[in-house]
Amino acid sequence: MQIYPAIDLRGGQVVRLYQGDYEKMTVYGNDPARQAAAFAAQGAEYLHVVDLDGAKDGTLANFASIQSIARQSGLYIEVGGGIRTEERIEAYLALGVGRCILGTAAVQDFAFTERMAKRYGDKIAVGVDAKNGYVAIHGWKEVSSEKGVDFCKRLYDAGVESIIYTDIACDGAMQGTNLAVYRQLRGIAGLKITASGGICSIEELQSLNGMGIDAAILGKSLYTGAIDLAAAVQAVQHEAKGERK
Repeated sequence: MQIYPAIDLRGGQVVRLYQGDYEKMTVYGNDPARQAAAFAAQGAEYLHVVDLDGAKDGTLANFASIQSIARQSGLYIEVGGGIRTEERIEAYLALGVGRCILGTAAVQDFAFTERMAKRYGDKIAVGVDAKNGYVAIHGWKEVSSEKGVDFCKRLYDAGVESIIYTDIACDGAMQGTNLAVYRQLRGIAGLKITASGGICSIEELQSLNGMGIDAAILGKSLYTGAIDLAAAVQAVQHEAKGERK
């Protein structure tokens, strides 16, 4: 299982939100590239980056920060937040980003998502963020009428290879992740699943790894010291270098 430390960006700063609430934000640094380098020094090979400003209003406010991370870190980077056009996808891929994550666009323009998945293959993933089991959009501010697991099935049938599933209630709460929903998602044969939200122990990572989850994102648990990144990588990440899904 691959480990993706997370860098969430707002106004060029490294931050974390509590359950997606922009009013409950903690700033952890003002140099995203330095944070990425610190993760690499601890053994990370992968990095999850979210432009929170982009997720909220579709802007490119943090593009320069993401560019700096991509140029300096040497990590395989996936980026999400406000990616709603092919031009935005191309802009990020041109920076050397390995994968772009569609969120709101996947819900509001499913045909677009299907086209992008077919055109770009494994360079596209979909972030499925669920609130009370239903897909949330626009930086988690609105909730759709579709159940998260059902949406994942529909995405896979449309050609999406990878999803990043977050239970919003778990995100940033440091009370554990929703293991039950990942067991349910594992039933979608062939779908590559990244677990995100609330993971706060190496034991949880080992549980996810044991059920066959492909990757896990670590955020607040790293910034608070609840999980040691080097130990997490050693515990569950594949030994084969260069394996990127």
